[in-house]
Amino acid sequence: MRVHNFSAGPAMLPTAVLERAQGELLDWDGSGMSVMEVSHRGAAFVACAERVEASLRSVLDISDDYACLFLQGGAYGMFAATPLNLSAPGDTIAFLNTGDWSTKAIAEAGKYAEVAVLADTSDSLHTTLPRPGSYTVPTGAAYLHYTPNETIRGVEFDHVPDSGGVPLVADLSSTILSRPFDVDAHGVIYAGAQKNMGPSGLVVVIVRRDLLGRPRRETPTVWDWTVQAKADSMVNTPPTFGLYLLGLTLDWVQENGGLAGMAARNQGKASLLYDTIDRSSFYSNPVDPSARSWMNVPFVLADPTLDSTFLNEADAAGLTNLAGHRSVGGMRASIYNAMPLAGVRALVDFMQEFERTHG
Repeated sequence: MRVHNFSAGPAMLPTAVLERAQGELLDWDGSGMSVMEVSHRGAAFVACAERVEASLRSVLDISDDYACLFLQGGAYGMFAATPLNLSAPGDTIAFLNTGDWSTKAIAEAGKYAEVAVLADTSDSLHTTLPRPGSYTVPTGAAYLHYTPNETIRGVEFDHVPDSGGVPLVADLSSTILSRPFDVDAHGVIYAGAQKNMGPSGLVVVIVRRDLLGRPRRETPTVWDWTVQAKADSMVNTPPTFGLYLLGLTLDWVQENGGLAGMAARNQGKASLLYDTIDRSSFYSNPVDPSARSWMNVPFVLADPTLDSTFLNEADAAGLTNLAGHRSVGGMRASIYNAMPLAGVRALVDFMQEFERTHG
């Protein structure tokens, strides 16, 4: 029996995607082989990769001014690859620090360049976001980096920050494909696939072409965006199964209303869950309402001694992976694109019954 999986990542995939992959697993595209067994340089898989890129461009409205790369190393790898491709030694990289993943990106970039943290929400325990106009981007900064959605603390930007004219870089891992997004406002967007796009092991990089051609000499070839763009992301063997599943997921997004359809779906799920929390004195969410994430909803119980009971009973009810991140505790429901409204309704029903019996 399928459970309702609230994992922050790797996250659940749409059932229709898994069923289609299951049906094609032993005989993909009439080849008599699994997609995992065919050559990445063969005509059939090259055509598959081209279809995936075309679909990604269509869904996200990506112009030809951008190269789309399909790499490995996850977002964590891009914490290093971005300064290696966009900065020189001695350059300053500007950051907005809004949570744990921003903090990790800052630490990694500090190995390669000077770092200027323009706004830091740690005083609020990363439950707020910096206001527009509350910071100034240094003249000559190599780029401004931000994390539109922070999975651990559950905060999400509802606007694109002003980069002051320097390239804007977004770690979009946990919110890509969840709502319309202004690609053209950014110089680089990167996203690990394991939240809304497919399995772990694949990272998508969308880089404006005028930012190519400037990697440092020591940049690993597999993370050299210029080399990978020229080679159609096939300098080495790409994560072929991840690419294939990304293509199926993009088909599913298009069949379900595109990004506008995803936005309506996700806003509805998030509203239902937040409303349930806000109406209760038994549950609470620490995030400023203006900064609440549609993707990751942390909450705590009024009596934390009941946490393990809540998690055990939820798991028995088929509501899995609801434990908060180990650094903050409590609960966290990750409700990415693939989580159906029925799953959130099941969680809400369970929360209300748990409150009735334990409150």
